[in-house]
Amino acid sequence: MKKTFILSLFISLGFIFTIPLVWSDSDELNEYKRKSVGFETPKHTDYIAECGSCHMAYPSSLLPSSSWARIMGQLDNHFGDNAELADQTVHNSILHFLLNNSADQSRLRMVRKMQRSVDIKTSPLRITELPYFKHEHNEIPTVMITANPAVNSLSNCNTCHRKAEQGLFDERSINIPGYARWDD
Repeated sequence: MKKTFILSLFISLGFIFTIPLVWSDSDELNEYKRKSVGFETPKHTDYIAECGSCHMAYPSSLLPSSSWARIMGQLDNHFGDNAELADQTVHNSILHFLLNNSADQSRLRMVRKMQRSVDIKTSPLRITELPYFKHEHNEIPTVMITANPAVNSLSNCNTCHRKAEQGLFDERSINIPGYARWDD
């Protein structure tokens, strides 16, 4: 009888403390979600300043280290643009950050799930080339993305994923401009 009461008490307390997590949109909940289904947000000032000045500073855990090494090694032709960094110290700092925080270094569940489908030998240069990414975006009609001037490309994550810059890409935070909320 006493064991049953104690067990019931623990279960009840667990339920009571879980409810606020489910219903709130707090920083704690976002951190919990990010650890479960999200990605580390970049916290490297040089990376945010240099790379984030042209496009979203993508979570470094979206690509393996071999991909980041290739990308950083050919900044003179960065997807058609010259993104070379004048300061070699800044270049090395960003490269070091990306390699140390790449997908192969992450313990996040979502990152591990995504990277199971990656062929490390080919070192994909684009996040949009990842098999998992393709699978998750395959049902979205072209007219909603590439024919949509507000979006233009699948690489503009933060245009549709409202919490992308916080490392969250869950379906509940998707809102495609001109088409409203997306639901699979």
